[in-house]
Amino acid sequence: MLIAAWALLVVAVALAWPVPILLSRAHWPTRAPGTALVLWQSIALTGGLSMIGALLVYGLIPFGSTLPTAVVALARTLLGEPLPTGTGIDHVFGLSSAFVLGVHLVLNLMATIVRSERQRRRHRNLVELLSRPLHGRPDTRVIDHAAPVAYCLPGAARSVTVLSNGMLDLLDADELRGVIAHETAHLRQQHHVVLLAFKSWHSALPWFPIANRAENAVALLVEMLADDQARHVVDDRTLARAIVLVGTAGEPPLDPPSEPDVDAPDGAVRAALGDRPFDMVTPRVQRLLGHPSPIPLPARVGLLLGALGLLALPTVLLLIT
Repeated sequence: MLIAAWALLVVAVALAWPVPILLSRAHWPTRAPGTALVLWQSIALTGGLSMIGALLVYGLIPFGSTLPTAVVALARTLLGEPLPTGTGIDHVFGLSSAFVLGVHLVLNLMATIVRSERQRRRHRNLVELLSRPLHGRPDTRVIDHAAPVAYCLPGAARSVTVLSNGMLDLLDADELRGVIAHETAHLRQQHHVVLLAFKSWHSALPWFPIANRAENAVALLVEMLADDQARHVVDDRTLARAIVLVGTAGEPPLDPPSEPDVDAPDGAVRAALGDRPFDMVTPRVQRLLGHPSPIPLPARVGLLLGALGLLALPTVLLLIT
C-alpha cells in the first residue's frame, strides 16, 4: 500500500503543477476547445481524488495489507477496537487530512452552488423589474445602461439573455445576432455548470495558484465554444468585430489608431489590439481572424481517451493495493 500511496502522490503533484502549466501554455486548445475542456475537467477531478487517495492509503497502511481489509479494520477501530500496532501520528494525520480535505471540497462545492443560485435568482428578479423584453425575443431582456453589456442568466425554469441599450446602440444587426447567438450557446451548453465547479475549486483552495490558472483557462475555453456556435449564425469577421467593439468600449484611445480598424486586414486588427489587457477578448479575436484548422480526429480521440484514462487512474491504483 505504501507504493500505491506514493504513486497517488506523484499523480497529484503532477496534476497540481507541471501538467496544468503545460496545458495552459499549449496552443492546440484553441483548435479544439471542447476537447481541452474535457481534459481540464479530468485533470481537476483526478488531481483531487489522487491527493485524497494518497492521504487515505498512507493512513491505512497499519490497518492491513490490502485496501478492503484495511477499511474493515478501520471501521472496527472506529467502533471501539484498539489501534493496530505500528499506527503512528503520521498515519492518523493522513486519515484525518483525507477526511478534512474531502469534506472541505464537497461542502465548498455545495456552498458555491447555493450561493450562486441565490445570486442568480436575486439578479433575475431585478432584471425582470428593471428591463423590457427585446422585440421578437421574449427570452432576451434589455436594461437601460449606456455601457455595452451582454450576459446570460441560467435558470431551472427559464433562462434569459440580458443586453443593454449601450449594446444595441453600438452594434449593427448582424453583430447583435452574433452576440445573442453567443449568449444562447452558453445557456444551451450549460457552461455555467462547468464554470461553477472550477470556481468552487478556486474558492476552496485560494492559495493554490493552479486553481486560478485552471479557472481562467476554462473560462476562455467556454467563450470559444460559444463563439463556435455563433459562427453558424454570422461570419467570423462580423463576430470578431462585435467582440472588439464591445471589448474596447470605454477603453482609453489607442495612439495610433484612435480606434481599432475592424474593417482593416486581419493584421491591422491585431495591431490595434496590441498587448492591452483585454482578458479573454484578444485570444478570441485572434482565433476568429486566424482561422486555425481543427486538430485531426485521431488526435482528438486520443486526447479524449487520455482524459478518460487519467480519470480512471486513481481508481486503478486504489484497486491494485
